[in-house]
Amino acid sequence: MIEQRIIIEMGMGNDLYGMDYTKAAKRAIEDAFRHSSLPLFGVLELPHDAMRVQVTVGVQEPDALDLDALRATLPRGRAEVVAVHGGLNVASNGETIVIAQASVEAFLPPQTDWQIKG
Repeated sequence: MIEQRIIIEMGMGNDLYGMDYTKAAKRAIEDAFRHSSLPLFGVLELPHDAMRVQVTVGVQEPDALDLDALRATLPRGRAEVVAVHGGLNVASNGETIVIAQASVEAFLPPQTDWQIKG
């Protein structure tokens, strides 16, 4: 199926205590959401399940992520979450601060037969 990317947003999150990669990744995804809005669904009367959401999360230990928990944070669309090596681990007074990065992309099939309703 041909799709068109309609939005891409980036976010950053961290966990200061506990080295919880999933917590840091959730915060990175939430940060990306804070930068975006998709009013076209209401304007075009599109169902949210028409959208595929691709999330890529970078942390130092990708295998430590709970991908199902991250997928559950995505409020709309058909969600896919991929973990890759990235982010940072920063030593701080005997603790390790985990920093995660996230890219959230939304895709739709090509939209050709529409007009703005108003």
